[in-house]
Amino acid sequence: MSHPTTVFVARRIITMNPMQPTATHVAVRDGKVLAVGDAASVAAWGPAHLNKTFADKILMPGMIEGHSHLLEGGMWKFVYVGYHSHRDPNGRVWPGLETIEEVVTRLREAETELGDKAQPLLAWGFDPIYFGGERMAVGHLDRVSTERPVIVLHASGHLMNVNSTLLQRAGINSGTPVEGIPKDSHGNPTGELQEFAAQFLVFKLIGNPYYSAGQSEEGMWSFGRLAQQAGVTTATDLVNSLQDEVVDSLVRVTADPEYPLRLVPAYAPTRDLEGIGLARVTRARAHNTDKLHFGLVKLIIDGSIQGFTARMRWPGYHNGAPNGLWLVPPQQLAELLATYHNAGLTVHIHTNGDEATDVAIDAVEVVLRDQPRWDHRHTLQHCQLADASQFKRMAALGICVNLFSNHLYYWGEAHYAATVGPDRANRMNAANTARQCGVVYSMHADAPVTPIGPLFTAWCAVNRYTDKGRVMGESERIPVYDALRAMTLGAAHTLKLDHVAGSIEVGKYADFAVLEQDPLEVAPDALRDVVIWGTVLGGRIFPAGKQT
Repeated sequence: MSHPTTVFVARRIITMNPMQPTATHVAVRDGKVLAVGDAASVAAWGPAHLNKTFADKILMPGMIEGHSHLLEGGMWKFVYVGYHSHRDPNGRVWPGLETIEEVVTRLREAETELGDKAQPLLAWGFDPIYFGGERMAVGHLDRVSTERPVIVLHASGHLMNVNSTLLQRAGINSGTPVEGIPKDSHGNPTGELQEFAAQFLVFKLIGNPYYSAGQSEEGMWSFGRLAQQAGVTTATDLVNSLQDEVVDSLVRVTADPEYPLRLVPAYAPTRDLEGIGLARVTRARAHNTDKLHFGLVKLIIDGSIQGFTARMRWPGYHNGAPNGLWLVPPQQLAELLATYHNAGLTVHIHTNGDEATDVAIDAVEVVLRDQPRWDHRHTLQHCQLADASQFKRMAALGICVNLFSNHLYYWGEAHYAATVGPDRANRMNAANTARQCGVVYSMHADAPVTPIGPLFTAWCAVNRYTDKGRVMGESERIPVYDALRAMTLGAAHTLKLDHVAGSIEVGKYADFAVLEQDPLEVAPDALRDVVIWGTVLGGRIFPAGKQT
């Protein structure tokens, strides 16, 4: 006889609910948590099917990636040329490339496999900061091909390199009056294009195949697999056009019972060329389901620290590079923010540099003065260089923060030596200061900038190691429990989903990450090595499967 209730038994259940921090049994009915406790307490709800699949495993709340992009699923249609190794949706690990020559070699190999010379060669994941100051130039990509367009998108997504063929076809030359086109000693474009205005010159010619691949249904499925393999049950897409066809695809994909993920797409007004952004968000919210949550808005006001396009306060970049670029003019930010704030929406604001963080906090203060709103949960994304005074202002204004802790590992050495110098590098992504100041915080991977993997992100915040083993700011380390909370209940709070997700307690989604080891018992520096068995989404089991 089948029962409407399933009881999962585990070696230990970490609930993230301070009123009941651990348990051994969780009862699930209608995709929600019915009861949590021991065998006797959950039995009080009557007959149930006892599922012992996880009897020797650890359950914790399904982890939440509060800053990611569907791009991560679509990118694997193109050539990966990053410095660090990266696992694709099929489990294959692509070795990192440690010289620009190795990048050129991989691109030339890929180019020989393409047919029609009109087909562009597209690559991603590159970052010149690892190569001792050497920048990729037109000459490098012309060695790959002078017949077909070649594009290499940087890891941050804020820069790209193109070959001479594409420069010519896009009409980019020494006289092009667009910010973000570096020139060589002869005054000619180097082939590097910085930020969206310069990149638009290319994308208006060939479209944006990177973005389109992520928004395709194939890309959505690939993203879902990558997230689920990492123990994630809810993830964001923090740059979405909310065009009708994209919304339709999201509705179809997430409605499939086999899709292993809840999605939170955020509308990006930078793509609003018609002035109908608020109407797009309003229309999309009519399609909300348990697995699809529209209503979030994302603003991007500066660029990338390692790309030297983030906006910095005095004394600026450590290596003397000029200050970065404003993607939204500071004088316009409050007005743009007010459009969505006054409509009752939550806005997430990309701020990498500390000057950009000041501008974002000022803008929130202005809109709150004009139209106070309790519990708005506007969130600063990345916010990597915030100091204690800025965190105190955030706390006073009810602003949340989502820190890019993975930067400590992937770019820590570059930040220490080149971008911001030792003092500021040691306080980057200051989770402990956020905690002490009472700011609700989460942490993220910004996939595809770095691979989606919340336990790795938590490991970064707990240990603060660079890829060379340097400890970057020991005083900003946080306990393992706090890091796990940031990746679950903290992220749920920033997304206004903490009433249904982020902890294992009665009435919330039955979303669990299934682990082979207890993250609260392993050594802190082994946290990233805890094995993900799979996930449970609304009571449905999704094994991660073997990876190679």
